[in-house]
Amino acid sequence: MSKMQYAAGLALIACLAACTTPETRVRNGLMSAGLSKPVSTCMAGRMVDRLSLDQISKLNGLGKIRKRDPGDISVNEFVKRTKALQDPEILGVVTSSGVVCALK
Repeated sequence: MSKMQYAAGLALIACLAACTTPETRVRNGLMSAGLSKPVSTCMAGRMVDRLSLDQISKLNGLGKIRKRDPGDISVNEFVKRTKALQDPEILGVVTSSGVVCALK
């Protein structure tokens, strides 16, 4: 492999890494926590617009408790887990987003 091909490969990897948006990371975290892909996608779009990066980081910790397959838990169960964060704003956004997205 030439130096030019190697540099082009590194540039491509860097571009792909930069394409990961906060919404994508939140969606993947919600799916890792066990929510279905459609609900996770819908909720992530709403949550990144309403929560700070610090709050999103706190929420991301919920997915690390136990890795589950997408669709393993309900929105109601996820809301119950969110209460453990003891942040009324996060709870409100998760609850309202969950209701709206579950009804879509």
